[in-house]
Amino acid sequence: MNQNNKNVAVDTELQRLEVRVGELLTLVQQLTEENRALRHRQDSLSSERAALLQKNEQVRTRVEAMIGRLRTLETGA
Repeated sequence: MNQNNKNVAVDTELQRLEVRVGELLTLVQQLTEENRALRHRQDSLSSERAALLQKNEQVRTRVEAMIGRLRTLETGA
């Protein structure tokens, strides 16, 4: 293989590697954005879960209070 053919082969390989690096950079950008979106979703779900747990506790307290009042009425009657 002469020098010219070697240079062409090297240039071809470099072009292939440049394309591959570009593809990998695009993939990294996509994964970074997806990761950001997933973290945001996780934060939202965590906040929603905390709010639901708080509401659940409030309802449980109210139900327990109602049960206590019913028992009081029952024993007083």
